Amino acid sequence: MLDLSTWNLTTPQRGPAATVSTAMLRRDYQSPYFHRSASGVEFWVPVNGAHTHGSEFPRTELRETSPSGALLSWRYPNADNLLVATLRVDAVPSSRRMVIGQIHSDGRSSAEALPLVKLVYQQRLDQGRVQALVRDRPDDAATRTYTVYDGIPLGTAFSYRLGVSRSGILSIQVNDGQLRQQLDPQWAHQGLYFKAGLYLQDNRGPATEGGRATFSNLTIFHQ
Repeated sequence: MLDLSTWNLTTPQRGPAATVSTAMLRRDYQSPYFHRSASGVEFWVPVNGAHTHGSEFPRTELRETSPSGALLSWRYPNADNLLVATLRVDAVPSSRRMVIGQIHSDGRSSAEALPLVKLVYQQRLDQGRVQALVRDRPDDAATRTYTVYDGIPLGTAFSYRLGVSRSGILSIQVNDGQLRQQLDPQWAHQGLYFKAGLYLQDNRGPATEGGRATFSNLTIFHQ
C-alpha cells in the first residue's frame, strides 16, 4: 500500500476543487476520484471536473506536505531530493495529454509560482510517450520540451524518477530513458515541492471522458 503520510490531495468534485488533508488520507480516504485497491491507488479525473484557482483544467493530484499536514517546500542545496513512482495509465482524455508528476515552485522568491518540471504522458496512436516540460529560470513563461521515453501502451506499467541533487542537477528518468541537466542558480532560492497524480490538459467533453491511472509505488526521498 502507498505511504500517503506526507501528501494532501486535490480532487475535481462539483463546485470548487476540494483539498483532502494529510490526516484524511491517513484515515483511508476514498472517493470516485481516488480509489485504493490491492494493486495501488487509482486516480480518475473527468474532463468536466472542477479546477483550482489559476488553472482551467481539472486534477486529482497529490501535493507534498510535512507529516503534520503543513504545506512543505524545500531548497535543493540542502539535500538530494527524489520522487520515485510506478504507474499504469488506463485512459486519457481526447487531448491525449495529462501531467503525471511535477516539481513545483512555491513562488516566494519570484513573481509567480511556476513549475520547474511537468512530466506529461501523451498518447500517440496506440503508444504513449513521456515528455518533460522544463523551465530554464523561475520567471520564464515558456518551457523546453524533452521526450524522455517513447513507446508505453495504455495499460502497461512504467516507472519514473524525478529529482534535484544538492549540486543542482535535475534528473528525470522514465524506464531506461534519462534526462540530466544543470539548473540555473536562480532555482537555488526557490522553495520546491513534489506533486504526483493526474492533472488533465483538457476540459471539454462528457463526464465519462477523462484520465485514469493506477499508482503502485510513490516514494519521496530527501537525504
